[in-house]
Amino acid sequence: MKCLRLAVLLLLLCPGSALAAGTSLTSQDLKPGINQPAHRFDLVGLHWKGDGVVIFRTRSVKGRWSSWHDAAPEADRPDARNHELRARGWNLGSPYWAGASNRIQARTYGHVTLVRAYYVSAPARTSRLRRVSIAGSPLILTRASWGADERIRRRRKPDYADAVRFAVVHHTAGSNSYTRAQSASIVRGIERYHVLANGWDDIGYNFLVDKYGQIFEGRWGGVDRNVVGAHAQGFNNGSSGVALIGRYDTASITPAARAALIKILAWRLDVAHVDPQSTFSWRSTGNPKYPAGRMVTLRTISGHRDTGFTTCPGSQLYGDLPSITRAVAQTGLPKLYFPKATGAPGGMVRFTGTLTQAMPWSVLVTQADGNIVASGDGEGTTVDWTWDARTVPAGKYLYAIDAGPSVRPATGVVLGSNQTSALTALAKPALITPNGDGRNDATLVRYRLREAATVTATLVDANGMPLTTLFMEAKNAGNYSFGWDAAGIADGRYGIVLTARNALGVVTTATLAIIVDRTLAGFTVSPQVFSPNGDGRLDRTRFKFTLYNPARVTLTVRRGKKTVGQVSSGAFQPGPQFIEWNGRFARGIGEHEFKADIRVTSTVTTLRDTVTFATDTTGPKLKIVSRTAPRLTINEPGDVSVVFDGARTVTLRRLVPGKFGVQPGGAFTSFTAVARDFAGNDGRAIRSQ
Repeated sequence: MKCLRLAVLLLLLCPGSALAAGTSLTSQDLKPGINQPAHRFDLVGLHWKGDGVVIFRTRSVKGRWSSWHDAAPEADRPDARNHELRARGWNLGSPYWAGASNRIQARTYGHVTLVRAYYVSAPARTSRLRRVSIAGSPLILTRASWGADERIRRRRKPDYADAVRFAVVHHTAGSNSYTRAQSASIVRGIERYHVLANGWDDIGYNFLVDKYGQIFEGRWGGVDRNVVGAHAQGFNNGSSGVALIGRYDTASITPAARAALIKILAWRLDVAHVDPQSTFSWRSTGNPKYPAGRMVTLRTISGHRDTGFTTCPGSQLYGDLPSITRAVAQTGLPKLYFPKATGAPGGMVRFTGTLTQAMPWSVLVTQADGNIVASGDGEGTTVDWTWDARTVPAGKYLYAIDAGPSVRPATGVVLGSNQTSALTALAKPALITPNGDGRNDATLVRYRLREAATVTATLVDANGMPLTTLFMEAKNAGNYSFGWDAAGIADGRYGIVLTARNALGVVTTATLAIIVDRTLAGFTVSPQVFSPNGDGRLDRTRFKFTLYNPARVTLTVRRGKKTVGQVSSGAFQPGPQFIEWNGRFARGIGEHEFKADIRVTSTVTTLRDTVTFATDTTGPKLKIVSRTAPRLTINEPGDVSVVFDGARTVTLRRLVPGKFGVQPGGAFTSFTAVARDFAGNDGRAIRSQ
């Protein structure tokens, strides 16, 4: 019983380690003929020395021999000169799922001096596999769910590439005869073989897909991050490796596996903003087929055989990749492909990208604190906007290329410096909304002179034509600022041109783009906490705002960075606006904090604002601390009603949770107390005895 309790405790505290605890690896140097390991095994992989070839077969515990298999059909390896290449001098075979087996026989051809078998026992465990969706991904079985043994990982931090440019499709080359419950065991076995036998940091693949359509998180480091795997030597950096569990030389993948493969490829390439139907040239870092430095033409969705000497992912699956690619390209539209920022502050910065369909787009440049520095927008399938940052101060700037809630936005960083310019300037925010709501009603222009000069500030229109002189003053070297609130100026695009003329008559100019748009004002939500549970109290919330011009409005709700759903979208006329919402999309959204993002597209630009709100559908909990005083405790703010002897009622408002006393106003025998939170939810009544 003590061992059983310990196992249960281990499962609760560290479910991955508990599941992995039954997975073990042993090794044996094989002799000619039939070899019997000390224990039965489920998965086996061979290592050998020499330049020959090894084939093998296994015998099940029921006495049936398998067919003969090539020991290394997959040819997975880390990149050349990688720290993961620890098993040097050995040829590394693929991990082969054999099912419950107890015998193995190997044959060699050519020069082979030693064959070593690594046996993995990975029995199936009865456990509930936890699937999660991350930022719009398909459901993915986490490492903790399938039982990854985090104790055997060899490095604390994974390697990350600058970007993911393509996906490499594999098959594991093991048996196709496995049950749904055995899939997690296969993944655990592959992990243990890759790490403990091959010496790699972790399992080599980024994702694995079984024939039942289950998607497994592979190498540690984040499914949406650019984790460098060990699946395609010479082509690991910049790729994402997806392995189908099984062998697909003659067998076709199941419809469920095909659908899952399409979903994971569509999502992962969308995160990378890569067109799945594109081709490109990639420089190999070295493998037996493509020496280091060789440029190789690849498809965005390539088979493993495209990158090296292997038949992987099997002829059937490889032949299906073109149709799979077409299906991937049609999944999750619309999309933004190949967004890029070229240049850096101190010069011109150009933002480009391609949309799968014509739609409005915008580019927003901000500082790290969120202050808008510059913005541009347009409409069509081509994103192309240039930021004149020649006199922008040195620093780090963030950018976002956005095409609305239906398209995954692209974000990035531009860095640069301008230490030699005699004049540097920055206006923040660059988009102002001077409509009196107290939000971005004016801009503050900060500028720096490296030498004494006469400074002139001129307001110009979108074509660069002067409208008015804001000031002309002599200044010494130093830092200065001034504000501008667009008083008397219509909505539109403008520029503030700063010129600095020094004593020698040399003129330096800085042009700051300013957008004035009063369309959106006063975006709020009320109530800020509501309870969409159908009890008739605060079941709905209302988003309020004012439009001063006609505009197209989209209102979406997100939790963290993940969009939960769209509340409203359409054309609105000027005036006060109210959008009521019942707290539901296809289903309820639970109890969480959320942000509501409004996107307003006017004739001038696209405006954005955000409010925070929360849902609360559970009533407060009251407990009696002392019956004689009396004293109670409440777990959240709320109104408390205490009825003494069924006749006398005392009502209190508690703004903070915790203990509190109640003045009964006289003697009493018993009391009943109930609490209602500020979202209108009633808790359970409590009674003194």
